[in-house]
Amino acid sequence: MNIVLLASATILVAGIFLALYYKKKNIDSRLEQLKGKIKELENAKIEAEDIVETAKKKAQDIKRETEIKTKEKIYKMKEEAEKEIKAAKIEIDKKEQRIIRKEENVDNKLEKIETKEKHLEEKSRELNVKIEEIEKLKEKQELELERVAELSKQEAKEILLDKIKEELTHETAVVIREYENKLEDNKERISKRILSTAISKAASEYVVDATISVVQLPNEEMKGRIIGREGRNIRAIEALTGVDVIIDDTPEAVVVSSFDGVRREIAKLALEKLVQDGRIHPAKIEESVDKATKEVNQAIVEAGEQALFELGITDMHPEIIKTLGRLKYRTSYGQNVLVHSIEVANLASTLAAELGCNVELAKRSGLLHDIGKALDHDIEGSHAIIGAEFLKKFGEKENVYNGAAAHHGEEEFTCVESVLVQAADAISASRPGARRETLSTYLKRLENLEEIATSFEGVESSYAIQAGREIRIIVNAEEINDDKATIMSREVAKKIEERMQYPGQIKVTVVRETRAVEYAK
Repeated sequence: MNIVLLASATILVAGIFLALYYKKKNIDSRLEQLKGKIKELENAKIEAEDIVETAKKKAQDIKRETEIKTKEKIYKMKEEAEKEIKAAKIEIDKKEQRIIRKEENVDNKLEKIETKEKHLEEKSRELNVKIEEIEKLKEKQELELERVAELSKQEAKEILLDKIKEELTHETAVVIREYENKLEDNKERISKRILSTAISKAASEYVVDATISVVQLPNEEMKGRIIGREGRNIRAIEALTGVDVIIDDTPEAVVVSSFDGVRREIAKLALEKLVQDGRIHPAKIEESVDKATKEVNQAIVEAGEQALFELGITDMHPEIIKTLGRLKYRTSYGQNVLVHSIEVANLASTLAAELGCNVELAKRSGLLHDIGKALDHDIEGSHAIIGAEFLKKFGEKENVYNGAAAHHGEEEFTCVESVLVQAADAISASRPGARRETLSTYLKRLENLEEIATSFEGVESSYAIQAGREIRIIVNAEEINDDKATIMSREVAKKIEERMQYPGQIKVTVVRETRAVEYAK
């Protein structure tokens, strides 16, 4: 047992010694490695110190080189600055010399001016003395002339002025004649060509003014049914449509009367429906009027759209189209206003094409120029201004509604196309058969013509002839000479243009006759 224990102890000790040996060996090898690394670090340190030393030397060299270069640049800049300063000083010296010379010249000129002023003052005094002498001499001569001529200064002045006025009147008349002759040579040819081209492209039917519509009846019994018991049917028709229904002795016919063409058309259609149906009582009348109103409103819109289609105009507000269509049932001096508006649009566009203006603008403005006539029953004021405000409200451009506002001269023209619309309106209205006047309007126009003519001094009498197309003025031959007659004809024409509205043109003829009568005894 002891032997085993001893052997085990011996083995254990031997194992410990072996372990310690190997451990020491490992430690020694690690120490060797550490020493090697320390040596490497020392070598690296030495190399780094060498590098740093080398870098320091290079940095010092670069610094020295930079300092040298900087000093050289500064020196060069200094030299250049000195040169520039020297050149500037030389230039300043030159300018100072020039200024000094100029100042000397100015001083010399001032001295000369002062000398001239003194000389002029002396001359002025001499002139004043001479003027005084001349004035005195003039007064003496005027007194002497008055004594010799036995006329005062004022009387002589009036004689001279009268003479000058006569000469000027003669010269004015001559100039007017020459100017008119030149205008005649050119205006007739150009205007005839343009207008004939425009008129030849526009054609429309002749119309007759109407404020009544006639409804044909199948028999006389129908009149009593239209009147109804105690007149209830006829009163219902008139109340619903706003027209007068006239039942007289005319066989098998009823007359519908109204100045509003739309109402008249609605009443006519409603009556025709009632007559065709045969049942006439207030409820049926109301139903027929409603149907007729819808049909007429549809016809109005279609008439407006047809006018736009006929002229090739697009993009217009529906309210304007509807109002335009109402002109189908409106007449002016016997001329249908919608037909007239289409004709004006064609004429204005043709004139614009001939003159190189905006054709589309002239056409659109011409079509819409009288749209106010569809509104003036409900609104007070001129149809031209009412129409312009209406077009402006619904988005039309200024040049379009200016054509409506200015076509009767109530506003200024803003473009050439508005002037063409006015010309086209006059052409459409004045062509033969387009319009007819009532007797009272016609007589009033003739009276106004003669009244304007007789308002001039020297007029003995005046006569409107050829249905108001010409005014002949008889003047006193002793008061009005040939030159004054020429001027008078122009002034009368101008006054007629300012005061009257008329289709076409009015010829003004001034007649002056001198008679010398003697009897042989």
